[in-house]
Amino acid sequence: MKRIQFACLEQCIHFMLKEDVAHENAVRAVEEYALYKAQMERNHTKYQIVEEKRLEDGSILIRIKKQYNQHDCGDYMD
Repeated sequence: MKRIQFACLEQCIHFMLKEDVAHENAVRAVEEYALYKAQMERNHTKYQIVEEKRLEDGSILIRIKKQYNQHDCGDYMD
């Protein structure tokens, strides 16, 4: 018999600019990132942002470790 002791993900996510909006407005509108973090807070998802970069075009690239399906993360987040 096997049992999952802990499960977490490491992801690289690119929050890209909207293509149908003027560039300056698109840079200001990369609020999807803030909404993503707020959703994880609401869901009580444990996460750790490893790296966050604002790229030349104004988009945001993050590397994130996060809890998967409410499983315990053990010492992965340390």
